[in-house]
Amino acid sequence: MSLRSIIFLMSLLKLLTFGLSSCAQSYEERLARLYKYSVPQITPDSLHHLVSEKESPLILDTRQPEEYAVSHIDGALLIDYDQFDPQMVVDYDRSKPVVVYCSVGYRSERIGEKLQEMGFENVVNLYGGIFQWKNEGFEVVDKAGDTTNLVHTYNRRWSKWLTNGEKIY
Repeated sequence: MSLRSIIFLMSLLKLLTFGLSSCAQSYEERLARLYKYSVPQITPDSLHHLVSEKESPLILDTRQPEEYAVSHIDGALLIDYDQFDPQMVVDYDRSKPVVVYCSVGYRSERIGEKLQEMGFENVVNLYGGIFQWKNEGFEVVDKAGDTTNLVHTYNRRWSKWLTNGEKIY
């Protein structure tokens, strides 16, 4: 084996053992890179408190129908991100609090921006989406309304961010 090959292999080994660990990213860092912070955020704990106090904000799940069918926050209405049409929400009270969420908060932030443009006065995005909601131990329900541990994680790559629940993709 040539010296050049040995140096290459040692460099590769160093990259694999040290370099990749610096590429690791926490969930919070990932969210900070995804969010534009154009829509105020609500924590899962704060939303849970509102729901348990029966203050009933309008909760909109902005994921795809197949994601919603696996599980969603109880009482959430499906507003499909890919099929969003302002007519879907035209009859909703624009002064009522609205919480939007998706898997991690990216798609819901985009829908939140659209709702703001439509004149909705009190729109908030669930920080970390349904992943954070479930990671913090809050319940989700399936399409029949029964409590479930399943969460659609969008795809295999995103599933690593769900740490509390059974991953479906």
